[in-house]
Amino acid sequence: MGMIDQQANPEHRVHISYERIIELVEAGSNVLDLGCGDGELLLRLMREKQVRGRGVDIEESMILQCISKGLSVFQGNLEEGLKDYPTGSYDYVILNHTLQMIHDPAMLIQEMVRVGRYAVVNFPNFAHILNRIQLAFGGRMPVNRNIPYEWYNTPNIHFCTRKDFVELCSTLKIDIVRSIDMTRRHTAPPFLHNWLATETCFVLTNTLRT
Repeated sequence: MGMIDQQANPEHRVHISYERIIELVEAGSNVLDLGCGDGELLLRLMREKQVRGRGVDIEESMILQCISKGLSVFQGNLEEGLKDYPTGSYDYVILNHTLQMIHDPAMLIQEMVRVGRYAVVNFPNFAHILNRIQLAFGGRMPVNRNIPYEWYNTPNIHFCTRKDFVELCSTLKIDIVRSIDMTRRHTAPPFLHNWLATETCFVLTNTLRT
């Protein structure tokens, strides 16, 4: 169902998910980027894949940065869903490193596959072996470059694993088209993906959507 991709250079860690998402999106597509932040991913998609893009973010400072880059952006709260967006109005709806911050992830994922032909969801894998070791032997919530917050100031309210997400998609009857797992290894057997992926990116669709 997926593949293991290598993390080639630790210095580019913060942007490696951008490369994977850009790879997954078809050129010339219509894209909605949820939790778009400063708009860097959307800007790169427009430049490199000639997409027609729009961003959504709740932070006014992020909205202003997007506007300064000439991007189309809307200030909105993802906790309220995507009720303002008609079914099938976008080719891709992207959620990058935001899923774990949402109070109702299942609702938002369902909304994403309603609004978009495909949903692209990328998130840190809490089941990564380093997190397991820190929790088991350190007795503390993991803090590392993939989860860089202390337990008391983290924006993450739902720690999700790769396996958790696959099971959620099955429960919601959402199809996984492709998955890319980011890890330091070139290859790994499928049963180790949940252990070795630092973060994972899924392409979803709802073939039952009418």
